[in-house]
Amino acid sequence: MTATLETSAENTATAAVTLSGVRKVFGHGPSSVLALDGVDLRVAPGEFVCLLGASGCGKSTLLNVVAGLDAPTSGDIALTTTRPAVMFQEAALMPWLTAVRNVELPLRLAGHKRSSRRAKANELLDLVRLGDAGGKRPHELSGGMRQRVALARALASTLGSAEDGTPGLLLMDEPFAALDAITRDVLQAELLRVWRETDTAILFVTHDVREAVRLGQRVVLLSSRPGRVVREWSVDGLTGEDEVATIEDVTARLREVISGHAAA
Repeated sequence: MTATLETSAENTATAAVTLSGVRKVFGHGPSSVLALDGVDLRVAPGEFVCLLGASGCGKSTLLNVVAGLDAPTSGDIALTTTRPAVMFQEAALMPWLTAVRNVELPLRLAGHKRSSRRAKANELLDLVRLGDAGGKRPHELSGGMRQRVALARALASTLGSAEDGTPGLLLMDEPFAALDAITRDVLQAELLRVWRETDTAILFVTHDVREAVRLGQRVVLLSSRPGRVVREWSVDGLTGEDEVATIEDVTARLREVISGHAAA
C-alpha cells in the first residue's frame, strides 16, 4: 500500500523535494532486496544537504528515485521542480561534442532556441571558470575540468524549473570521488561558490564525513541496508573546534551503523 504525504500544502510549497515513507524493494519473493525502508526527508529551496552512509546503504538508490530514474515501491515524493538534474561520479560528457555544446544539450532538448541556449551555455561555463574552454572536446580537458563541464550541464538542466519561479534541484552522486585530493578540494570550493551564486538546492551523496561537513548545511546519516534516516546534524557555518567535534561525532555514529550491520 502506498503511503500518503503527511505534509501541509504550505510546507510542500516551500520544499524543493519532500520524501515521505519512501520504500524501495528490488526483485520479488525470497531473493528480493529491501534497499530503502521508510525514508522521510525534506530539502528546502536553496538548501545544501549531504547524504552520508556506508557503501550499499541505499544513497544512490534514493537519488535515483528522486530523479525519477527509478520508482519507489511505496511512499511519496513531492517535487516543486519538474526537472531535477543529476551529476554522477563520471562526467559522462558526449565525446564528439565540445564543452559548450555539451552544456547546451539539455537546453536543446528543452526546446530553447540556438542563440539563447548558446548564450546561456557560455554564461554557465563562465560560472564554473571554463569560459575559455568552450571549444574543447572532453579528451582535451583534465578530469577536474570535465567535472566542471558536467556541473555546468547539470545547472543547465535545472533552468526549465528556475524560469517559472520554482526552485532548482541538483542531485550529486559522489561527483568528486574519482579525483585526486588537490583537485577534489578545489572543486569542493568551486561547488560552494556556484551554489551560493545560483541558490540551487543540492542533495549530495558521499561516504566521506569531512566532505559532508565541509560542504553541507545539513548532514543526514542513513543506516546500513535497508536505508533509513537515523540521525541529522546542522553543520552550516561550522569552523575550528566545532567543526572538528562534529566530524568526530558523525564519524562515530557512522562507525556504529557499519558495526551494527556487520554484527547482524
